[in-house]
Amino acid sequence: MDIQTVGVVGAGVMGRGVSQNLAQTGHHVVLLDVSSDILEQAKREIKQNIRFHSFFTKSALTDSPDEILARINFTTDYESLAKVDYVIENSTEKWAIKQEIYPQLDAICPEQCVFAANTSAISITRLASTTKRASQVVGIHFMNPVPLKPAVEVIRGYHTSDKTMEITTRLLTQMNKEAIIVNDSPGFVSNRVLMLTINEAVYLLQEQVASAEDVDRIFKLCFGHKMGPLETADLIGLDTILYSVEVLYESFNDSKYRPCPLLKKMVDAGLYGRKSGQGFYSYPDSNPNQ
Repeated sequence: MDIQTVGVVGAGVMGRGVSQNLAQTGHHVVLLDVSSDILEQAKREIKQNIRFHSFFTKSALTDSPDEILARINFTTDYESLAKVDYVIENSTEKWAIKQEIYPQLDAICPEQCVFAANTSAISITRLASTTKRASQVVGIHFMNPVPLKPAVEVIRGYHTSDKTMEITTRLLTQMNKEAIIVNDSPGFVSNRVLMLTINEAVYLLQEQVASAEDVDRIFKLCFGHKMGPLETADLIGLDTILYSVEVLYESFNDSKYRPCPLLKKMVDAGLYGRKSGQGFYSYPDSNPNQ
């Protein structure tokens, strides 16, 4: 199966990164969201991030930012996905939202089209149950910023076929990503460990064991991490962190996944991290509307 056109559902931080990566590697993209304002913001952000890409990777892009951007069709119409070869869904980490998307994709997308859920915690098997093509549903957990990360976590659901895994691995290779394949379980590998670490770091802050800066310094200076857990939380988004921890808590019924009250309070206050301009740290140059 030759993948030329990829549908990307959701034009938030992850959807923009996935769309940029695909367009930079020569794919045509249909980027779908419910709001024209969100799509306009996405277009501006992607164009800016394409320019930054060469600087961060120390390599020149083969096409100009305008040529890359021209490969992305920004739309609010699901019918625009009628001829895509592959779909990557990036909606908010809430089951109530995701379960409404897949039946719509099922009704519109071509029969051979594969659906990939870019999720950090929700069961791929459960998502597949909302479609009539469970064998063609797979999980791809991209990391932020998508164009700069060399690997992704690929999750095989209960019904995911070998053919779907092969198609997905081929697409990711075209995107210059290494696919690390794991089985379906809440949080998979990365977030089952990472979300617990971040949640515990927030507890340390709440209990005044250490400041945010010192928590992060210990992980960077003692363990060689590029970012500490609270800096990582700000990058991912505290709302996304909370959704993920709640999924783990609900799935395992284990108190070790109980969301920290301080994390809940910050999300209620709109302190989401980098994307809102304030989280555990301040980001005066960020755009709270992105």
